Amino acid sequence: MAATRGVSVLAARRLLLALQNVVEGRSYGMPSFLLHGRFLARFRDDDTVLVVQLATIGEREVLMELDPRSFFFTEHYRNYPAVLVRLAEVALPLLTDVVTESWRHVSALPPKRPRKPAKRSAKGRR
Repeated sequence: MAATRGVSVLAARRLLLALQNVVEGRSYGMPSFLLHGRFLARFRDDDTVLVVQLATIGEREVLMELDPRSFFFTEHYRNYPAVLVRLAEVALPLLTDVVTESWRHVSALPPKRPRKPAKRSAKGRR
């Protein structure tokens, strides 16, 4: 029997925040889910789509072949190892597997170094 399709924003959020060391934060100015300061996932398109970090672009190709109704990408993500997930189409067990694999990949990366504050120029100082 096929799994029921469709995952609510609340269920996706709970899934992400249940993973160890995942917190809500900002990435490129957008509300996101971060792991050790690194991007893991974020909602977009009025919370109908979840962007998930992957280890490789090849993983995205496999997911899109496995379930083209659920997984896709836009031109913006063409050269970036991420997949876009239509929450209304994806089955929760499949989303759980994808998010868990993403977590494993990102957790293996070194922690993100904090950015240095921007230096103020001598111009404009009084």
